[in-house]
Amino acid sequence: MEIIGAAALVAGALVAVAWLLVRNGGLSGGSTATAQRDEQGRVLAERQAELARLEERLNGRASELDRRETEQNRREDLLDGQRDKLAEREGETAQALERACGMSAAQARKTLLEEVEEQAHQDRARLLRQVEEETKRTAERKVRNILSVAMQRLAASHAAETTVSVVQLPSDDMKGRIIGREGRNIRALENLTGVDFIIDDTPNAVVLSGFDGVRREVARITLERLLQDGRIHPARIEETFYQAKSELDEQLVKAGEQAAFDANVQGLHDEVVKILGRLRFRTSYGQNVLAHSVECAQLASVMAHELGASPRTARRAALLHDIGKAVTHEIEGPHALVGGDLARRHGEDEAVAHAMEAHHNEVEPQTVEAVIVQSADALSGARPGARGESLESYVKRLRELERLAMRHTGVDKVYAMQAGREIRVMVAPTAIDDDAALVLSRDIAREIEHELEYPGQIKVTVIRESRAVEYAK
Repeated sequence: MEIIGAAALVAGALVAVAWLLVRNGGLSGGSTATAQRDEQGRVLAERQAELARLEERLNGRASELDRRETEQNRREDLLDGQRDKLAEREGETAQALERACGMSAAQARKTLLEEVEEQAHQDRARLLRQVEEETKRTAERKVRNILSVAMQRLAASHAAETTVSVVQLPSDDMKGRIIGREGRNIRALENLTGVDFIIDDTPNAVVLSGFDGVRREVARITLERLLQDGRIHPARIEETFYQAKSELDEQLVKAGEQAAFDANVQGLHDEVVKILGRLRFRTSYGQNVLAHSVECAQLASVMAHELGASPRTARRAALLHDIGKAVTHEIEGPHALVGGDLARRHGEDEAVAHAMEAHHNEVEPQTVEAVIVQSADALSGARPGARGESLESYVKRLRELERLAMRHTGVDKVYAMQAGREIRVMVAPTAIDDDAALVLSRDIAREIEHELEYPGQIKVTVIRESRAVEYAK
């Protein structure tokens, strides 16, 4: 390319000089023309000399390029020859190895893979045993800490249901938009709603975590509206939040009014109705508090009629007995006393307020209606199926545990024990050794974690002859 460009430059210069000579010759004559021709000849000679030097340099560069190309071709030929020799040697080496070991390359590869797999299996069992032994050595040092959080473990069966909400996303790409540039969107959401937005590896989902069910519901509505609208930025987040809060306030009022209607209670203060509606987002041992309150009111009315007490007072106190739970995070004190104070401030009779305060013996019951409210509260919470798991789901979970363990090779019998908190797996001693039993317990525990929903911890015990291998999950 450099040679072609230089040649074009030389031709252009010659044409320009010729044109100047013709032009200058036509414009003047005589001595002036002669002088000009001499000057032009001198300039032309200088330019011709410069062009000759440039042409010489270009010829030198062309020769250098030809030399380099020849050297490159020679090196490529040398490399091709070395590759051929190397391939020939590899073939000879492979044939020599096959003759020496008495098997083909495919057979040798298969044997090597089998040996590596067996070694990996043994290493896995040994590592699991080491981890188990280390866990046992450190367990004694952690017993006191484990006992100190026993109350938290009691709540494991319904903690997820009562403290988190899940918002489904159309795609995982929305997670980046929810977080925003440098996290400004998610900070705005958390600051406004008071709820933690957990964005992790869960596909197409955002988890909203918080103990206040009302705030969590506002956050859920806000996020869903933002996803529908598509515009997610701090200003739009604030606008959507206040819209969702206003909408939820209307829903709370409707829920409270519906509960009062179902319980046949009239004349409640507007603020009491709204607080009552907030119980829709509270649970007690898995039982919805608003539904529990309506049920208590109906039970109390029946008992009051039978005992000759005041059905109106009993119904009213039973419906409102747990409204303190809706504001316990705002007002300190037992929910029974907080609810009684709220009732008095909003115009309820002293008999109603007293029955509300006495339903957990925060104060001594002084009226028949107070005792009726206590009884209705106990009946609603204690009836089968009201709180915790139902018998059907309990039996189903036990069957699922046994079915999951039985599908493994070498398993003889499976027993689910201690209300599904432990499964004991009997294996054939001739089919499974100690290392395989350890791996089996780990595999079953992992499958339980991935395929089943369970409260707390489940211990997997694999029994082989007189030895047992345990793995808790």
